[in-house]
Amino acid sequence: MISEPSRHCTVELQALPSRIGQVRRIISAQLRYWHLDPLIDQAALGVTELLTNVHRHAQPDKSCTVDIELLLDRLTVSVHDHDPRVPTVKEADSFATSGRGLALIAAVSESWGVRPSGAAGKVVWFTLPATCGTSTLPPLAVYGSTTDGPFGSVPISPEVVAAAPARSAVVG
Repeated sequence: MISEPSRHCTVELQALPSRIGQVRRIISAQLRYWHLDPLIDQAALGVTELLTNVHRHAQPDKSCTVDIELLLDRLTVSVHDHDPRVPTVKEADSFATSGRGLALIAAVSESWGVRPSGAAGKVVWFTLPATCGTSTLPPLAVYGSTTDGPFGSVPISPEVVAAAPARSAVVG
């Protein structure tokens, strides 16, 4: 019996500007589903910076995989590409229009790093603490295990309903 749904999401893509916005929306929707709304801005910024690096620098191609994984109280966002070159944090001068991506990730994340992946390629990752939204909401139901499905009644105390933040979604 499964007590909680999987807390892992993978997206494969070509790191093109039009696809980066789509992945940002996918990540945001997944974090809303996991009740981790407070992490959306940081995760979206981080994944945008990592995908922009793939778009601008990765060789021989722009194909990559984005993974987000929630383990205990830690959200890990990682991007795997096929370029073995390791990115470095640069000191951009005050008038530069680029070159601050990894510094931004370092500033908004709990930790970050790079690891080689296979014969060619690397994974660049960052973590965010995920303690913010998980304690006030009930665990997500897994249909077919212990619930009656999407139309069954699940008792939720008034305190939980009152403490839950308002949620909204924007299509597009």
